[in-house]
Amino acid sequence: MKHIKIAFTVILLFALHNELSAQSLPVGSVALEDYYRRAQLLGEADSSVSFMIRPIWPKLNFKSKDVFYQDSTEKKFDLLKAGSGTYRSKNKKLLMELMPINILGQMNTHHPYGWNDGAMIPAKGLQTLVSAGVYLEYGMLSVQLRPELVAAANTEFDTFDKDHYDVIAARYYDFYNNIDLPARFGKTGYARAYWGQSSIRLNYKALSFGLSTENLWWGPGMRNSLIMSNTAPGFKHLTLNTRKPIRTAVGSFEGQLIAGRLEGSGFGVLEPEREYYGDALYIPKSNDWRYMSGLAVTWQPKWVPGLFFGLTRTSQLYSDDLSGFGDYLPFFSSSTKVNADGAVDEKRDNRSSVFMRWLWPEEHAEIYFEYGNNNDIGTARNQLLEPQRRRAYIFGLRKMLPFNQSRNENLLISIEAAQMAETSPEDITDANSWYINKYVRHGYTNRGEVLGAGIGPGGNLQSLDVSWVKGLKRIGLQVERYVHNNDFYYYAYIDSKDPRRHWTDFSLSLSGEWNYKNLVFNAKVQGIRSLNYQWYLIQNPGDIIWVNGRDATNLQFQTGLSYRF
Repeated sequence: MKHIKIAFTVILLFALHNELSAQSLPVGSVALEDYYRRAQLLGEADSSVSFMIRPIWPKLNFKSKDVFYQDSTEKKFDLLKAGSGTYRSKNKKLLMELMPINILGQMNTHHPYGWNDGAMIPAKGLQTLVSAGVYLEYGMLSVQLRPELVAAANTEFDTFDKDHYDVIAARYYDFYNNIDLPARFGKTGYARAYWGQSSIRLNYKALSFGLSTENLWWGPGMRNSLIMSNTAPGFKHLTLNTRKPIRTAVGSFEGQLIAGRLEGSGFGVLEPEREYYGDALYIPKSNDWRYMSGLAVTWQPKWVPGLFFGLTRTSQLYSDDLSGFGDYLPFFSSSTKVNADGAVDEKRDNRSSVFMRWLWPEEHAEIYFEYGNNNDIGTARNQLLEPQRRRAYIFGLRKMLPFNQSRNENLLISIEAAQMAETSPEDITDANSWYINKYVRHGYTNRGEVLGAGIGPGGNLQSLDVSWVKGLKRIGLQVERYVHNNDFYYYAYIDSKDPRRHWTDFSLSLSGEWNYKNLVFNAKVQGIRSLNYQWYLIQNPGDIIWVNGRDATNLQFQTGLSYRF
C-alpha cells in the first residue's frame, strides 16, 4: 500500500507540470465524427491527420474548443438548466466535462441486418442503445467514464432453413463451428451493460498510455475495415498510442500498440442446434478467454502532402497457450511448433493489412485502399507466387461538389467496395476464410461479432452514397449490394457446382443527421431485398433450371438523439 501511495503522489506531482490534455471523440459518434473528415476534403481542417487510427482527438488536432460542438455556427441552449456541463477548479488543474447523452433505437422487421453499431447485436425486432458519461482531467491523468446499456427484443426469425439437405447443414457447421458468430443470441430478450467508451490514461504531449474499453477503428474505410471496426462491442485493452501526429524529418507518424482480452458470446451456432445421422453438429468452444495484441502505424511523407501509408498487425491466442514473451507481441510467437509429420502447428490466429489514403483538398476529394492477409501462407516466395490467397481488400473514393457556396452547402459522393471472399480453390475446399481459425475456434470476434469488416467471412459489398451536407447536417441516399459469405456458398455446393444460390441483398436507404442547438438527431429508413435468403433455393421437380429462391424483404428503421451539454 505504501508503494501505491508513493507512485500516485509522483503521478500527481508530475501532472502539475504538464498542460491539460483533451478527450477523444468516440468511434461512431453520429454526425460529429465525419464532420472533420469532410472538413479535410474542403481544406478547412488540418490535412496531416490520417483518420486511419481512431478515435481522434479534436482539441489537439483541429484546435476545436469543444469536442462535441465543431460547427462554429451552432448555438448552445441549456435544456437542463445546469450550466455548460463543464467545471474547472479555481487553480485550473481539475477539469470535469459531461459527455453527451445518446439514445439510439433500431428495428429489423424480418431478420438481423447492419453493422458498425458497437454494443448492439444482430437481431430482429426493436433494439435500444443508451450511453452517457463524464470526463475528468487532472494534469496528465484523464478518466473517461462512458458506459453503454443495450436491450434487444431478439425476436425469433428464420435462420438456416430447416429444409436444407442434411449434408448442407453439416457443412454449415464446418464453417461456423470455427468462428463465434451465432445466428441468434439466445431464445429470449437480450440485455447487457458494458463499460463502453471508457478509459483511464496518462497523457504526455502527443502520447497516451492507459486502460480502455473504447471501440477502435484502424484503416481508411468508411463502411468496413479489415482489421478493426466498431461492429463488435469494445474490449478491454492496454493501449499506447499517439493523440496527434508526431512530426519528424521524413514526415508525420501516428500509431497504436494494444494488448487486449477478447470474450466469447456464450451462444451456439443455430437455435435450435442441428444433428447429422443422430450426432450433434455443434462442437462447444473453449471457455478460455483470448489474448490479442495489435499494432497500427501510419506515415505521412512530408514531400507529398495529403498522402498517408499505414500497416496493421494483430495476433490472438487462448490465454492457456501463452508461453513466452513473444506471445504477448503481434509480430513474434513461441506458439508455432513443427509436428513429427512436418506439419506446422500454429496455435495463434494472425492477420495484417497495408493501406493508403490520398487526400486532395484542392479537388475536395480523397481515395483510399486497404489490402489484407488472413493468416500467413508461408514464405515471402509463396506469397509472391499466390498473392490472391487469403487476401481481402477495400477500395473507396469520396468527392465533395460545391452545391450552394453562399450557404456552405455541398454534395458528397461516396463509393466503396469490399471484397472478403476467397479466390483460392484450395482454401475454399478446406473451409478457410477470413476471420475463421480452426484452432482459435472463436475466430476473430468479440462477444459474438467480428472485430473487422462487418460483412463478415466471405462477404462482398459495393456501396454508393450521395448526400447533401451543410456543417453537421446531412441528408443522403445510399444503394448497396451485399453478397453473404460466398466462401461457405462454394464450400457447401462444391459437389453440384450450383451457380444459382448466392445469398445477395440489394438495399436502398434514406438517412440523415440534423443539429438543433444542443441536440443532434439522426434517422434512417432502409429497405433490403434478400435474394435466396440463407442460400435456400426452392426445389422444383420440373425441368426449370433458373428457379426462384426463398427471397425475403426486410425493413430497417433507425432513430437517434444526442444531447450535448
